Amino acid sequence: MSETVLATPAAAPARRRDGLRGLLRKPLFVVSALITLLYLAMAAFPGLFTSVDPRACSLAFSGVGPSSGHPFGYDLQGCDYLANIIYGTRSSISIGLLVTVATFVLAAVFGGLAGYFGGLVDGVVSRTADIMFGLPFIVAAIVVLNMFPQRDVLSVSLVLIVLGWPGGMRYMRGSVLKVRNLEYVQAARVLGSGHTRVLLSHVMPNSLTPLIVLKTLEVGAVIAAEAALTFLGVGLQPPAISWGLQLSAAHSQWQAHPHLVIFPSIFLSLAVLAFVVLGDSLRDALDPKER
Repeated sequence: MSETVLATPAAAPARRRDGLRGLLRKPLFVVSALITLLYLAMAAFPGLFTSVDPRACSLAFSGVGPSSGHPFGYDLQGCDYLANIIYGTRSSISIGLLVTVATFVLAAVFGGLAGYFGGLVDGVVSRTADIMFGLPFIVAAIVVLNMFPQRDVLSVSLVLIVLGWPGGMRYMRGSVLKVRNLEYVQAARVLGSGHTRVLLSHVMPNSLTPLIVLKTLEVGAVIAAEAALTFLGVGLQPPAISWGLQLSAAHSQWQAHPHLVIFPSIFLSLAVLAFVVLGDSLRDALDPKER
């Protein structure tokens, strides 16, 4: 009897609700969620966190360290560094969320079709993913990004989306393969439901949890990847403002002006860590095997 209950779709939402309620009792989840919300607010409304124009610069203050009224000091162009870091949050978070949402949709669609229909559909999708897996990520990103005359948030996001969807597709395909032969799916087919209805109403909703968890974990990885590519000189370009650009500009001046490296590094590391902990907590709550 217990196995039948576990195989029914009605039992899954109850387990998920219990797991999500348990998250509120975990300090790590609460702290990471608050930090994530802070970054999202900073990206959406940077003016709430600083009244200084990040592009109001004076070379007279070039490289000056932290001082009263300017706790992060100034960059090499004499711009207020705190304002630049706050406004840089928008680019990094925007790329992280845009790439994650787009790859989630692509992975869900292609993984769902490949896992449910199998055969030719599975062969085409899986072999395409294998080709993408065969490309070294950093090398491929560098080569493709160098083809763009001007690299902004959309162009960098597009490249990361094209290179980043196969991993999620594999997760979704495996999840669908497990669900498609369960009793309630077979019962829906017997009752006359077509492939579209079975896939959208029964298979997909009960296969998305592993992909949701994976993509939550990947937000931090995408933010770090954008910063790394920008640091290497193939990511975002001025007049964009981002943590990667700040680290790239400061890498040769860190001994003379250590604050230029310390502050964007702290913001970048904290953002990546917050999203990773958030995703890890969601995995524990939504995946019964982890509990």
